[in-house]
Amino acid sequence: MTEQPDLRTPLCDILSCRYPILQAGMGGVARAELVAAVAQAGGYGFLGMVRESPELIAREIDAVRAKTGRPFGVNLIPAATDRVLLEAELAVCFDKKVHSLCFFWSVHADAVRRAKDAGCLVFYQVGSVEDAVAAETAGADVIIAQGVEAGGHVRGTVTSLVLLPQVVRAVSVPVVGSGGFASGESLIAALALGAQGIHCGTAFLATEESFAHAYHKERIVAAHLEDTVYTDAFAINWPPDSPVRVIANSLTDGLGGHLLGHKSEDIPREVVADEDGRSIHKFSTDSPLRTTTGELEALALFAGQVAGTIESVPSAAARIAEIVNSARAALARLQHTGIANQ
Repeated sequence: MTEQPDLRTPLCDILSCRYPILQAGMGGVARAELVAAVAQAGGYGFLGMVRESPELIAREIDAVRAKTGRPFGVNLIPAATDRVLLEAELAVCFDKKVHSLCFFWSVHADAVRRAKDAGCLVFYQVGSVEDAVAAETAGADVIIAQGVEAGGHVRGTVTSLVLLPQVVRAVSVPVVGSGGFASGESLIAALALGAQGIHCGTAFLATEESFAHAYHKERIVAAHLEDTVYTDAFAINWPPDSPVRVIANSLTDGLGGHLLGHKSEDIPREVVADEDGRSIHKFSTDSPLRTTTGELEALALFAGQVAGTIESVPSAAARIAEIVNSARAALARLQHTGIANQ
């Protein structure tokens, strides 16, 4: 029997996971069921706890631990969170002794320092070489380099193919590729560019355990490669000039090509949906969750350009197996041609 190619990287040893496949901490979508399933299948997941109450964060951490003994992290975004709430979020994460914290958007050195002092491993997701260097200087243990292909909020302005190797050269800590990664072939490509793993959002949003609404998952499966748009029109609830990538819908179609240059204060507050008694406004950053009711089509349907390659909604374990198997097949093809042995 031929031995299967080994996909393990040094990052796997740091994270105590089997595969260098990280599940993004998507706000609202990445809850305990998904994170535990990813961890059990050999990947590494993050709870998406952006602007969530400390009570919910505590419940979700406990819920993951009830399902698995494997490590996982929590994703927070200091730049998009009220200072008092951020303090409470950090406090509960420290009290629960989470394995890691993943921060995003502009680099907040104080949050990194405090997380490190509390014994947490720190990831920082960035979109530029400058921010990667700043995050490493602040003490981040792992840098996630996000290309403009990514879904959800997008910090990067160039493609992963261009950004990733530049970040790898600029920092000394492990780097993970994010944006455009949803397959085994893309995992091998990331490793070839110097990364030690991939960070996947869209691929895990479209899984059974994801807390996204079924409508959102269906739209991802139905999407073609050119069906996402890059826009800052979904501006309510986030800092200014914060573009996102979403599947085109009636709202983006109605912009008439005016996709950028929108300000939260200029947008009328029109309620289009409800989330557990909380009103959701048109052009807010809320995406439809399992418990969301209302005009789901008029919400932010976050997805990366890889949505055009997603053809089903399997379990998280099946998604990881799919990535692993296709990565091993890609390696085998390279070895057959002699490229991998040169």
